[in-house]
Amino acid sequence: MIKSFNDWLTNLLNNWHINDDLLPYLQVLILFTSAVIITLCIAWITKTISVSAFQKLASRTTTQFDDILLKNKVINYLSRLVPFIVAYKLIPVVSYAIPSFAKILYTIADVYFALWVIWLLRSFLHSVRDFLKTKDAYKDKPVDSMIQVLVIFSYFIAAIVVFSIITGKSVGALLAATGAASAILLLIFKDSILGFVASIQVSVNDMVRIGDWITMDKYGADGDVIEINLTTVKVQNFDKTITTIPTYYLISDSFKNWRGMHAVGGRRIKRSVHIKVSSIKYLNETDIAELRKIQLLTNYLDFAKEDIAKTNRHDKVDEAHPVNGRRLTNLGVYRYYVETYIQQHKQLHKEMTSMTRQLAPTMHGIPLELYVFTKDTKWVKYEHVMADIFDHILAAVPYFDLETYEQPNSGDIRYLATKMHAGKDNNHQLVAEKA
Repeated sequence: MIKSFNDWLTNLLNNWHINDDLLPYLQVLILFTSAVIITLCIAWITKTISVSAFQKLASRTTTQFDDILLKNKVINYLSRLVPFIVAYKLIPVVSYAIPSFAKILYTIADVYFALWVIWLLRSFLHSVRDFLKTKDAYKDKPVDSMIQVLVIFSYFIAAIVVFSIITGKSVGALLAATGAASAILLLIFKDSILGFVASIQVSVNDMVRIGDWITMDKYGADGDVIEINLTTVKVQNFDKTITTIPTYYLISDSFKNWRGMHAVGGRRIKRSVHIKVSSIKYLNETDIAELRKIQLLTNYLDFAKEDIAKTNRHDKVDEAHPVNGRRLTNLGVYRYYVETYIQQHKQLHKEMTSMTRQLAPTMHGIPLELYVFTKDTKWVKYEHVMADIFDHILAAVPYFDLETYEQPNSGDIRYLATKMHAGKDNNHQLVAEKA
């Protein structure tokens, strides 16, 4: 049949008085062009029918996987198999006049088939990736890294197969040659290999998940993880900038993951009020009577006053001097007030550490530190709760005859200079009067 068709085409071209030397080449060109047109038409028909049929099938199912297959063009690649088979069968017809041309066409077809398999596999792997991301169990896992490894490995195999087809050498021989160049390959793919190892360790040890808030000062990262792939981790900072961190550095460097804070449902407040040392004093009866008006202190002051008096009597303390024996101080009572206040605060976690502690004196005064946890871990709510607490305890400081420390500002310096200048003027006036 092939011979009859080619004889008919040869006779047709002879009737056009084509040169005998050009006749075979023109015959191959006409047949090749016709084969390409036929293949493209079949490709369009099969793609239209297969995609349309699969869309109707996908619309009747509840799973998302078939929709994802369509989105990643898996069906488009599958539909190319039919025109490829047709084109492969047409090679003997096209190359009948020039048999040596068949070898070139078969090589091109084999290379295309190897690439087609890789394209189909890549689309399918991307579909698997997208489908796994719709599942709660895999949303925070580094699925991208695993898929990228498989895609890179498939590209590597495809490259060897294509090179084998073009050169005519066996795959085994090429792999042996590749083994000799393994050091070069390791150098080229160093980042990918390190990233792959890091991705496995990150996943197995559950170090980072997509959606985690991490802080990595070395790279200026402070925000939510939005992507974990083979070579990089993308962090969207709170200022909406994107920081890219090499995946390997998640296991070689130190970083802070705030996931535990969200898991336990409490966010820490660790902040101090700096009390001016010169404002600390012993409380007298008048001071205690005034502080008893504060509801949170009434019972405490009554108990503390009685307990101190009992201890001093037992120890036969000479109370003529306030330094002797035990005495209430305004800082001690203020510390108790702050601790009682935070224990009764409705926005603070009662089952986590809650304390008010006095730290070592510094050049900025005595730090009175609050160490508590809020119930709400959301950033905005956390800041509001912390601000409300410190608004209150800072406003309460003067009622205990205490002062907070703050460095002298320009207004303080101008006030002091004015007072000194006024003092000098008064001195000059007194000297003048005496004279």
